[in-house]
Amino acid sequence: MSQQFQLLVGIDWGSERHRVCVIDPSGAIVDQRWAEHSGDSLAELTRWLRDKSPDGADKIAVAIELPRGPVVETLMEQGFAVFSINPKQLDRFRDRYSPAGAKDDRRDAFVLADSLRTDMHCFHAVRLDEPAVFGLRELSRLDDDLRLEQNRLHNQLREQWHRFFPQLLKLSSAANEPWVWALFQAAPLPAKAAKLSAKRIEGILGSNRIRRIDAAKVHAIVSEKPLIVAPGAAEAASEHALLLLPRLRLLHQQRTDVAKKLEALLEELSQPDPGGEASEHRDAKLLLSLPGVGRQIAATMLSEASQAIAERDYHGLRCYTGAAPITRQSGKKKVVLMRKGCNERLRNAIYHWSRVSVVCDAKSKADYAAKRASGQTHGRALRGIGDRWLAVLISMLRHRTLYDRNRRAA
Repeated sequence: MSQQFQLLVGIDWGSERHRVCVIDPSGAIVDQRWAEHSGDSLAELTRWLRDKSPDGADKIAVAIELPRGPVVETLMEQGFAVFSINPKQLDRFRDRYSPAGAKDDRRDAFVLADSLRTDMHCFHAVRLDEPAVFGLRELSRLDDDLRLEQNRLHNQLREQWHRFFPQLLKLSSAANEPWVWALFQAAPLPAKAAKLSAKRIEGILGSNRIRRIDAAKVHAIVSEKPLIVAPGAAEAASEHALLLLPRLRLLHQQRTDVAKKLEALLEELSQPDPGGEASEHRDAKLLLSLPGVGRQIAATMLSEASQAIAERDYHGLRCYTGAAPITRQSGKKKVVLMRKGCNERLRNAIYHWSRVSVVCDAKSKADYAAKRASGQTHGRALRGIGDRWLAVLISMLRHRTLYDRNRRAA
């Protein structure tokens, strides 16, 4: 396939500048240069590449490690064919040219270009996602970052409460409920909490729409005998905990806002395509019809595996998600291991998808029980369930049909 291109280009991506190497179909170096990471420099790079090929940009193939980013998007906008490769796979190609392990930017750019010439089947043709998918990717990653930061602050608050006010942990063991924060802010010390009126507690419960517990039960818990600590220790820990509350409330509000935006983007991606047939369902709607798939899982799958989903590539999808195992066989020894080289966010999405589907889908529940009975671990059983869901998803995408529980059982 590389014979259809007049020139092959390797770009070793860098944070400040990129090394570019151009070779011809015979493998001879035509030219090399540096390109700064700026709009003007990348525009100059595309003009420089166009001048090398009189037949146009579509006769130039570009190899790069990253499947997205300003460099890739600039080149694709100008009509260049861009191919990406896993950095670990590129590392193996590099050993062809330097068994001793030598590495520099010039060599890497050449290795990319020459590997594209000889092994184009190992590369993936890059395609641009629609604008909503870019937003979905950024928001889903932002939500993960906010969640991790929120968990860290929850743990810090829990640790401070554990030091002097463990009664609050009976109301919220993870210290992650806004109504308990409001209760603590109203009475930041055990002695003050014991003096709270029932009306004040009822107001806190009512404003946060808490009905599972009444004011009398809350008052009884916070009025329990407090821990005996050194003079001033409770006040210091209380001050520390109070300083955490504004950050926790901000993160809670930001996650709520991100969730609403994700819902809106998924709704947009679920609407019928104006250019397609009215009866066709969009990929987002098909994915959301599956048991166990919610907002976060759908956003992660559509954004992180957009190309595999668009190409209906089942084998690629199960590799990206870590559902496909690794087989190592030598002589009489054969071992099947969990795949660790995958997208971590997709792995987590498949895990939670499988975990929830075992609860809400009868067939998945029965499959999980059978796998556990055969001796498989919890994680191995869920990976098997996830692998089956991926096969179902790809079949649905190929036939443009929503999930039908009865049809799958048949």
